[in-house]
Amino acid sequence: MKMRFYFIITLFFGTLLFAADLSAQNRGKDNNSDELLKFKPKLVVGIVVDQMRYDYLTRFYDHFGEDGFKRLVEHGFNCKNNHFNYAPTSTGPGHTSVYTGSTPSVHGIIGNNWYDKELDADVYCASDDSYTSVGTTSNAGQMSPHRMTVTTITDELRLNNQMRGKTIAIALKDRGAVLPGGHTANAAYWFHGANEGKWITSSYYMEQLPKWVMDFNSSGKAQSYKKAWNTLKDIKEYKESGTDDNAYEGLFEGETSPTFPHSTTALLNKTQDFDIIKGTPFGNSLTADFAIEALKQEGLGEDEITDFLAVSFSSTDYVGHMYGVNSKEIQDTYLRLDEDLARLFKALDKNVGEGEYTLFLTADHAAIEVPTYLKDQKIPAGYIDNASNKKRLAEFLKYTYGTEDIVKNYSNNQIFLDHKIVKNLDLNLTDVEVEIAQEFLGYDSIDRVYTANQMWNNEYTTGIPYILQNGYNQKRSGDVLVVLKPGFISYGTTGSTHGSPQIYDTHAPLLFYGKGIKPGSTVNRTEIPDIAPTISALLGISFPSGTNGKPITAVLE
Repeated sequence: MKMRFYFIITLFFGTLLFAADLSAQNRGKDNNSDELLKFKPKLVVGIVVDQMRYDYLTRFYDHFGEDGFKRLVEHGFNCKNNHFNYAPTSTGPGHTSVYTGSTPSVHGIIGNNWYDKELDADVYCASDDSYTSVGTTSNAGQMSPHRMTVTTITDELRLNNQMRGKTIAIALKDRGAVLPGGHTANAAYWFHGANEGKWITSSYYMEQLPKWVMDFNSSGKAQSYKKAWNTLKDIKEYKESGTDDNAYEGLFEGETSPTFPHSTTALLNKTQDFDIIKGTPFGNSLTADFAIEALKQEGLGEDEITDFLAVSFSSTDYVGHMYGVNSKEIQDTYLRLDEDLARLFKALDKNVGEGEYTLFLTADHAAIEVPTYLKDQKIPAGYIDNASNKKRLAEFLKYTYGTEDIVKNYSNNQIFLDHKIVKNLDLNLTDVEVEIAQEFLGYDSIDRVYTANQMWNNEYTTGIPYILQNGYNQKRSGDVLVVLKPGFISYGTTGSTHGSPQIYDTHAPLLFYGKGIKPGSTVNRTEIPDIAPTISALLGISFPSGTNGKPITAVLE
């Protein structure tokens, strides 16, 4: 009897202990679940500023208001030593690398345009004539992300939530919307100027524009931005940029000097040439207006399923190309962009809730100072004599191989050889690559040259060859890779450009802000492909399929 009593007592207390242990485990599971959800935002906002150098943050900082760039720097995380780790540094590869967490060697977008070896034709990174335009009768909407071979952070987010979340991508440039939106975007919109001035899309996404987009297009908003461009502040305050009247800047049609105010007939005409808006800071304002309207009308961030809003501000690139990185125009454009960002952030606070969204801001590439300006400051710089180089190369090819046809294409500083001709001439491909590379090394404006064979057989970890290798795609890139001398470009003598592996084209801002982001900064090197895995880690979702970047652990709480 006593033994039975002890057995019952032991069983009773054992059951209590088991129940307590199980309860503790369940509480642990709940705590883990709560911890995972703690930093999950209702909305992720990705902002890419086209052609933004890192030093724009520091040069113009004292002119910024408290609610735009300064809000991100002072209350978010600033990666001060952030770089593109590949070339060419241009818009298509830039946007793709930001959102895929990879480089052109993986994602396949090796330029804005490139020579397609299989098609024997030049192709555009976002073009796709298998789809039709939506919102215009022109072919400006025949676009899709089909040339991008891997997934994006926006794709992985939608896959994770069973396609219940929304992804909306917006930019003046088609490639600035199509590529960030990924393969699964609910919508990607871009601005078709010409004589229409409308936001449009492709049948890849939908068969007709939503009513709110049609209403926006008919509102007259685009027309309202066809106005004279004067400085936001007294131009005398713009001490962080060069003189207003100089020989380093381009001209709008009808202008005789590149000075403020810009108020030519082309700018003020209300019935045609809406593309001119892109070349003023008002293109960014129009983009902000449209993004804010999309935020409201699409109900982004209104429930617990995370949405994604991808916005690219493209006018900074158009202004930089025309006026250069040291111009009054570029400074005014960034001061106005600062105000547009503040408007967007205010709308996010109101519609999603402050502390309920996560945001990053970066660029798709940086830019070089105008070489004519550098030369006047006694800094080594200059321009390529393309005509002379082309003539010299033709003579070399004909003398060495008996034909110029051995070279099929030269683009993005890459030479594409005709492999059939090389074979028919009973030549060794590697030998031909080296011979042409050595020829190019003799040209004054060339700094160094690499071959496809070197890209295939070596693993570079630092410097220019590392950057070139990350941009080299085995199926799409050329046979000889040419690097210009620092400060040298293939461009006109006014305005700035980009595309090189040099540090002035690779150093770009990277700011994180909002839910799950630890305020602070770092001078440790970060790279553009690190952005997507950082956001993926925050969201607790799969990394994009081609990711070769790493999460920036210092950013995350």
